[in-house]
Amino acid sequence: MYYYAPYYIPSYVYYVPTSWLVRELPPVNPAHFYESANESLKLMDDVKMVLDKLSTSKEFDEKVMKAAQESNKAEVKRLIQTLHLTADVEVGFTPDDLQLKFSKKAPSTNQDCCKINIFLKWS
Repeated sequence: MYYYAPYYIPSYVYYVPTSWLVRELPPVNPAHFYESANESLKLMDDVKMVLDKLSTSKEFDEKVMKAAQESNKAEVKRLIQTLHLTADVEVGFTPDDLQLKFSKKAPSTNQDCCKINIFLKWS
């Protein structure tokens, strides 16, 4: 046996103006995006330089870890800066890891255009 509801639910038809359906988008300007991509490549070179040094020099690793263990943030940053990086590097550390935050500014606008964060576990 089938049961039918004793009431009727009408389906209302609404008029939707076409201006709601079609949005006008501004033209794109890829110049800043292009510049960010190129600066990111340079930033990755700095990251590679740091990782190469950390992966090949146990003496350098020991100096960084010792300074971090003593909570000497300035010394850790100085050691990283001895690699002659072109990017700004923010250094942080915990008992578990070393945190390196690389950032670069776009030459044309002098605003941040790209960032790379690296977390290296040491325990």
